[in-house]
Amino acid sequence: MSKLLIVGTVAFDAIETPFGKTDKILGGAATFIGLAASQFEVDSSIVSVVGGDFPLSYLKMLNSKNIKTDGVEIVEEGKTFFWKGKYYNDMNTRDTLITELNVLGDFNPVVPDNFKDTDFLMLGNLHPTVQMEVIKQIPERPKLVVLDTMNFWMDNSWDELMEVIKKIDVITINDEEARQLSGQYSLVKAAKRIYEMGPKYVIIKKGEHGALLFHDDKIFFAPALPLEEVFDPTGAGDTFAGGFIGYLASTQDISFENMKRAIIYGSNLASFSVEKFGTRRMEDLSKKEVLDRLQDFKQLTQFEIDVK
Repeated sequence: MSKLLIVGTVAFDAIETPFGKTDKILGGAATFIGLAASQFEVDSSIVSVVGGDFPLSYLKMLNSKNIKTDGVEIVEEGKTFFWKGKYYNDMNTRDTLITELNVLGDFNPVVPDNFKDTDFLMLGNLHPTVQMEVIKQIPERPKLVVLDTMNFWMDNSWDELMEVIKKIDVITINDEEARQLSGQYSLVKAAKRIYEMGPKYVIIKKGEHGALLFHDDKIFFAPALPLEEVFDPTGAGDTFAGGFIGYLASTQDISFENMKRAIIYGSNLASFSVEKFGTRRMEDLSKKEVLDRLQDFKQLTQFEIDVK
């Protein structure tokens, strides 16, 4: 069984959408990535930090999904990272109302000894210096290193981000971030520019319009499943990333053809995460539901045509 090391936030979110709002609930990039990857046969571990206010029941829930939390530091006298946001009717527009770094502000990641030989590394959205510290603690390069980042780090930590990007194999960002990172409006040109920075593969997420996978002169497009209702899109991108790398780790195949399948698995799982607030839908997701919806994805794109 492949080892998957996940680095990212384990956090509290408070969310308001047109469908309702929540008080503090479980969130964080590493949480969503881990829950998505747990749908596959993979030995995963999270590196993160929480405060003394973080319920141990949340860690036990992750453990019950075969996600190790030895690498989650608990700062007893500190508070857990907290984000509060409000989404509007199209669910693509949101305002950040509160961001409290708390213990994340002084986070020094420590990779557990039993995961320093990890096969797959998922660098969730965090400060690039934290991501680099994790890379430095792994003596032998993993089979695949995937990075998620955002425009905040492009605005505030450009040089550090460029150093991390040189060390990775796959980058996953949204279309707006791809344009900012590359300085190119065309996503095809943007991907080519990003290749020059280091990654061999570029995944550009387009929200409800699917995702694009670029590698050299090859392009693959995966649709997003049209849904009647979207309650909370907060964890969709991280769930997508977790499904993507979880599938690759379980199959131990990092070819372009298998990455195409991994993109579909990621999109499939992301379609579940938006159905309830926070992690609730991912916590009770069954294998049968995943496979049934995978069939829906197949039917969505399957057609026959005579090319003459």
